[in-house]
Amino acid sequence: MKTATGGFPLGWRRRNFAWEQDLDGMIAWALENDLEVIDLGRDADSITKTVVEAGLRVGSADLTVWTEMISPDAGVRREAVARNAEYISACAAAGAKTFFICMIPEDPSRGRAANFGYMVESYGELRSAFEANDAYLVIEGWPGPGSLVCTPETYRAFIEQIGSPNMGVNYDPSHLVRMGIDPIRFLKEFVGHVFHVHGKDCMIIDENLYQYGNLQEATFAASYKYGGMNWRYTIPGHGLSDWKIILSTLKDSGYSGCVSIELEDHYYDDTEYEQKQGVLQGVKFLAGS
Repeated sequence: MKTATGGFPLGWRRRNFAWEQDLDGMIAWALENDLEVIDLGRDADSITKTVVEAGLRVGSADLTVWTEMISPDAGVRREAVARNAEYISACAAAGAKTFFICMIPEDPSRGRAANFGYMVESYGELRSAFEANDAYLVIEGWPGPGSLVCTPETYRAFIEQIGSPNMGVNYDPSHLVRMGIDPIRFLKEFVGHVFHVHGKDCMIIDENLYQYGNLQEATFAASYKYGGMNWRYTIPGHGLSDWKIILSTLKDSGYSGCVSIELEDHYYDDTEYEQKQGVLQGVKFLAGS
């Protein structure tokens, strides 16, 4: 199954739900539903071959070492670089060439500029591993505690300071919508650095924004899973992003990657049936958009 605009292969990000832990069963379900892509976690070195030999594409694989890459300890950083370089080579040899990361520092309480410097040093050292393996790093802009690359300012700084054509963006409009950053303007600025796309969206709930504002938690009401009181992540088609413009922009740029549903949706989370329906509804929306 592919997107109607751009013809990009469609699939989803494996999150290790109970049914996803049965690798053979998960692959069979994907093939039965015409899905073409699975994003893998930090075990990609051991399962990529199985996925690829089944006829599926690995959309991305999580880099195996995260926070230690942004440690204030130079020795810890060097070891993390070495472990990631070995992992990249093993995954690339098996058929996984795109590596996913969120830039979360080991110590988020440190100053952002200091942590940013550690990050640039580490990923600068890892650059050769990506380029030697014809592999790519894709950074997701999840705005979690201390997260260092999630806004135009920080993506721009990372790309300029690293200077590698193999290190760029995992485009996920949901985080941009949540932060109030125009996802289309962002895409147009960074589209040449986008090597992977998450099919995920975000809804801003106007009534709750009135009732609770956006700076405090509610006193009595419960917030959404995968969200707060006035916003929540959704599958494509249930949020605010214009996917036709997104896919058209990617097509015009020559994007050759895929689109993977990242299932984080309050209404498609509790049961295996709901989780699978969330993936399939998101994929079918993009296949018809």
